[in-house]
Amino acid sequence: MNHCQQSEISQLREENASLRKQLERCQKMTALGELVSTTTHEFNNVLMTIMNYAKMGMRYDDKETRDKAFDKINQASNRAVKITNSVLGMARNRSEHFEQTDLKRIIDETMVLLERELQKYRISVEMDLGENVAEVSAIGNQVQQVLLNLLINARQAMPDGGRLLIKLKNDEVSKSVHLSVRDFGTGMTDETMRKIFEPYYSTKEGPDESGKGGTGLGLAACKNIIEAHGGKIRVESAIGKGTNFTIKLPVEQQKSPVCSARGIAGTMSQMNAGVSAVSQS
Repeated sequence: MNHCQQSEISQLREENASLRKQLERCQKMTALGELVSTTTHEFNNVLMTIMNYAKMGMRYDDKETRDKAFDKINQASNRAVKITNSVLGMARNRSEHFEQTDLKRIIDETMVLLERELQKYRISVEMDLGENVAEVSAIGNQVQQVLLNLLINARQAMPDGGRLLIKLKNDEVSKSVHLSVRDFGTGMTDETMRKIFEPYYSTKEGPDESGKGGTGLGLAACKNIIEAHGGKIRVESAIGKGTNFTIKLPVEQQKSPVCSARGIAGTMSQMNAGVSAVSQS
């Protein structure tokens, strides 16, 4: 190999690395953009409720109507506080280092942001979050993005409404915590399950009416994130019966936090697929 060929290969490698970094940033920004869109929509609904009932309270003088208006305003204000706390929780989760992470809190904050959307699509949510579930060593924002992706996928698998089951439990034997997201939707074929974590593979043609195809993280990226945490993700599904994703995360990391955090960033950059925001499986 002559000098010119070596130089050309080196340049191509640099360009490839640069494009991978840009793709990773785009994926993160897409995920953040969808979160901001969801949060803004939720806040707008709350503000409209407060404004409408404030007008009603000013328009009528009778005590019954005013009491009703004040009660609705109080309920909407409490929901606004919950949304704000969830957004602040997302901000707390922006660390790129492993920290002791309460998965119950991440689930609660995520559900606040998706609660109205799930109601809109007639999805009833059941939660079994266990007792005394251990904290895990994790990068909170990464786990939250994976959870959002799984929840939105579950919602999209039930276009006519249905049940969504979220479970959280300790596994004392493996010193880990299991988080599962179970839908009772259309289910997947064996062939789809074999390909579901492959880069570029998708069962969708584009965003649905809510503008979502996912949260900027495909299942291939989700798998890489969980494995970089030292965990595992598995899927079980049957046509007409639904799909269950289970995430297994260790309570303690074997690697040092700095090295492991870099490992996740490297894994994301090295993915040949950075599956796009509108082609989640």
